[in-house]
Amino acid sequence: MLPWKRLLRPLAALCLATAATVVPTAAAEAADTAAAPSRGWNDYSCKPSSAHPRPVVLVHGTFANSVDNWLGLAPYLVHRGYCVYSLDYGQLPGVAFFNGLGPVDKSAEQLDAFVDKVLAATGAPETDLVGHSQGGMMPRYYLKFLGGAAEVNALVGIAPSNHGTTLNGLTELLTYFPGAGDLLSTTTPALADQVAGSAFMTKLNAGGDTVPGVTYTVLATKYDEVVTPYESQFLSGPGVRNIVIQDLCALDLSEHAAVGLLDRIAFHEVVNALDPARATPTTCLSAVG
Repeated sequence: MLPWKRLLRPLAALCLATAATVVPTAAAEAADTAAAPSRGWNDYSCKPSSAHPRPVVLVHGTFANSVDNWLGLAPYLVHRGYCVYSLDYGQLPGVAFFNGLGPVDKSAEQLDAFVDKVLAATGAPETDLVGHSQGGMMPRYYLKFLGGAAEVNALVGIAPSNHGTTLNGLTELLTYFPGAGDLLSTTTPALADQVAGSAFMTKLNAGGDTVPGVTYTVLATKYDEVVTPYESQFLSGPGVRNIVIQDLCALDLSEHAAVGLLDRIAFHEVVNALDPARATPTTCLSAVG
């Protein structure tokens, strides 16, 4: 690949982020939210409105945390009248700031407890979940094995690792290095759990991808270099919508990180999934909407 071609994807993501500054920007809203949490992000006095009756819980990805993963999407949702909350999960002893590294089933237990806290504070009977990467996949364990389906209306996964990843074939090399898989499982269990074909993935997807009573939306980018192949993110079952961002805007070249951190085209589709009755078409112009 020619050097200038390597610049296309990050430049396109940058252009989308820059375009968003034409209107009240995600970055500005994020700064306001951080300074004034009473505007809705992790504000436990927020009461869901009749227009948006369910609180939204944001679930970060691997190596991320409850703040940095959501500096774009959280204020985007708050600005539109949602009560928004985010949690930290999957912490490892002695590792600060970087979360989402512990066993995924244990992280799902943390999500279960957090949802209970949010529902108790807001008085809402159900919540909606939006997750990026591992955060789009891990809630499925909560829904399937921990009774989460009774507390969740919708799950929106942005580049979720629903069927694990091959990391463009790199995970297949683990078999050539004796002990490498065991070391990965011991030091960073979440990474081992997300390898395609892992025991965790086999359990999660056995018997079907979905559970009754929950709607599922998957937002994937064909330029994903982390969860590969990107089609592995898709779910099968009733109440599922699998969306490729480039089918909505061919100019969107966001990769795995950008699609969750700053892609307002993806954000617009998140809102459509949260409020399908008021959904509007998602196009390239959604980047400045």
